[in-house]
Amino acid sequence: MHTIEPAAVRKSVTVHVPPEKAFDVFVNGMGNWWIKEHSVSQSGQKTVVVETFAGGRWYEIGNSGEECDWGRVIDYDRPNRILFAWQLNADFTFDPEFYSEVEVRFEAKGDGETTVTLEHRNLANFGSKAEEMRRRFDSETGWGGLLASYAATVA
Repeated sequence: MHTIEPAAVRKSVTVHVPPEKAFDVFVNGMGNWWIKEHSVSQSGQKTVVVETFAGGRWYEIGNSGEECDWGRVIDYDRPNRILFAWQLNADFTFDPEFYSEVEVRFEAKGDGETTVTLEHRNLANFGSKAEEMRRRFDSETGWGGLLASYAATVA
């Protein structure tokens, strides 16, 4: 049986800073703008860490100090692009055998602005939950809300 790949979730926002700052706030400041309720740790999210190199970890540190992996960095090209392997399954549990991809591009615009475009793809990897997960990621409580929080932080 052939299943149709769910469309990738694409969101973008324009921020009033140059690409280097937009990239740095997105990557190094993720713990400042990531919505605290979007947590996989038992004690709640204290911060989010992105190791800034290909192969680096992408993880959450809980309020009790525990580390919960979310995925890894596939490609790191400051200030143009970062590509993550999202390794949280449909239950939002880390699974080293699972992945979808989250690519974020930073495109310079005139007057010191940057358009930040996020694409979450390979959603068919969620199997029978692919369409449900696409709806969740595409919702205002998903990537839309996260990018809005990011944009408010970077300004």
